[in-house]
Formats: sequence, C-alpha cells, structure tokens
Amino acid sequence: MDGIDVALIESDGEAQLEAGPAATFPYPKDLAQHLRAVVADLSEAQAPQLELERDVTDAHVAAVEAFLKRFSIARASVALVGLHGQTILHRPRAALTRQLCDGARAAAALGVDVVADFRSADVKAGGEGAPLAPIYHAAMAAGLERPLMILNWGGVGNVTYLGAKGEIIAFDTGPANALIDDFLTSRRGLAFDDNGMIAASGRVDPAALAMLMGDPYFDRPAPKSLDRNHFSALAACVGSLSDADGAATLSAFTVESTAAALRHVPQAPARWLVGGGGRRNRNLMRRLSERLQVSVEPVEAIGFDGDSIEAQCFAYLGLRSRRGLPLSLPTTTGVPKPMTGGVFWPKPKTKRAPLARGPG
Repeated sequence: MDGIDVALIESDGEAQLEAGPAATFPYPKDLAQHLRAVVADLSEAQAPQLELERDVTDAHVAAVEAFLKRFSIARASVALVGLHGQTILHRPRAALTRQLCDGARAAAALGVDVVADFRSADVKAGGEGAPLAPIYHAAMAAGLERPLMILNWGGVGNVTYLGAKGEIIAFDTGPANALIDDFLTSRRGLAFDDNGMIAASGRVDPAALAMLMGDPYFDRPAPKSLDRNHFSALAACVGSLSDADGAATLSAFTVESTAAALRHVPQAPARWLVGGGGRRNRNLMRRLSERLQVSVEPVEAIGFDGDSIEAQCFAYLGLRSRRGLPLSLPTTTGVPKPMTGGVFWPKPKTKRAPLARGPG
C-alpha cells in the first residue's frame, strides 16, 4: 500500500515477452492511511467502499498518466492496461476476495481498454484466487535450468516452482515484509527495516519462533493463499521483546516459513530468484541462503526488475484474458481446471472522459 507500480511490456501473452520501462508512484498520504485503516478492520473491508474505490481508481489513473508522460509513450501505442487495483480483503476459503478498482471509470479516463478484476472468477470457481504470477514467472524463466524457484517477498511471500518436466506449482509461503513492517511502524514509526539492520542487531527468540511456525497454515497442502493479516494476532507473541529482538524473530519467521515451502514441491531447487521489496533486505537474503544452502539471488540476475514484476504480470495477464488463455491452473490456485479471468472494460467510443470528482 505504499504506491502504485506501473510497467510497460510488449507481449502476445504467451512466449513473446519484452519488458520496457517501469516506475512507482506513491499513493497520496491520506489515501494510504485510509487504505491501511480499512484493511486492518474486517468489517470495514467488507463494507461498501464506493468513495474509497473511486479515489483508488483515480490514483491508478493518475499513475498511468504520469508514467506515459515520464517516458514519452504515445497513448495510442498502448493496446491495453491490466489494472489489478488495491486488495483490501482476501479470504478465499470464505469465497471472498476484494480489489478496489472501477474498470469502467479507468477506461473512460484513460481512453485505453482496461482489464480488471483478475481474481474473482478463480475464487468463484473454488480456487484460491492467488498467486496469479506463476504463468508470468514461467514466461520470464523460459530457457533457464530447472527445477527453479521464483520467490516474491512483498507483504506476503509466494513462490512459483518450475519443474524440470514443465510443472508449475505455486502458493503463498507465509509472511514476507508485512509483520516486520507493522512491528517497526508501531514501535519506531519506521515503514520498514532498512537492509534488515535492526533485525541483524537482535537475537531470535526460539519459543516465539516455534509458536509462529506452529500455525496450521504451514501443514496445509499447496496450492494455498493468505490474507496479509493472517498472522497478525499470532505475532503478538513478540510484543514483550525489544525492538531488535522482535524484528529478528519476525525476520526469522519470514525465512523459516519460506524454507517450509520445500515441503510442498517434488525436488529442492538449486537456485532461488527473488523479487519484491524483500530482496532489498540483505539480512533476509543472507539468512535464506544460509538456511537453504543454495544460491539465492535477486531477479535482476536474469535481467528483470524486481520492483516491476507484479505490474508486468498484470499487463501480461490482461493480454491473456483478452485471448481467453488461462490465468491460473489447478496447481497454482487449486481451481478445478485451467481458468481464464479478468473483466474487460473497453475505452469509450467518444473522446476521453475527464475524472469527475465529488465534494472533498
């Protein structure tokens, strides 16, 4: 919820893939605060959020407009915008997933065709609705030696296992940065642990770590997915620890829960490629490599920008949606059969509509 990632790709939604420029545009501060408050309150996340959805959509439109201007990209050259929106609720076992994004409003404002609402069809069909990046990960890693693990460390961690026989297995591993960030925000007012320096200065509490790893989620078979706040109540077990020891213990939890992914894949990969903000945390990267005793590298090692993969992914999935190609598989979300998804919102036939803002 710190910002909106925008990326340009050229692709056919299959084997052809060329990544272009990418950038991140921060949410307005008051909007980010409003989003965090809604996400933290289940009743709020389930309530109608029409005004908030409008504001989130307008922020995404503004980010796309700023991106086109920054990189001198002609609007007419953009065939499609894959617009994921902002997740405020993801509880697939209760058949709930909610992303704030008004596709019709965005298409009218941008004057570009939009695909949005990527997860609902999968969840409605009985899938987890996440992760949706695996098919894009497979396109990124075409030609690389397998088995290979691609890890995304965002708020929640997720992995894509690419097997030597073409298998694609994917699931959420557990927490990535969310618990560490929330802990340090409450303790020190910090948004994150820069390079993991606070955690590196602390000591892991074994009892607290064992309690965290005792969550039944880790024994559930893949595919499976998590809400960002799944572990929040359990993480209260570090409340009595110092800032450094609490950060160290929560960081160890991220590493241990990530390593536990090996329970659910047929063969331990010799190489892990890491995207998302967690790859910038040297402490996490070092500890994971030591824990796994294999190569753990940022995705930049294969020529991709780890900050833009999720944005590139939804551009790619938008193209697949328009072609009726699968966005998810039984082995990635648990959906009964390969499943397409996304809702198409065509650009208006008349000139672009300016955003109409209500009071306030």
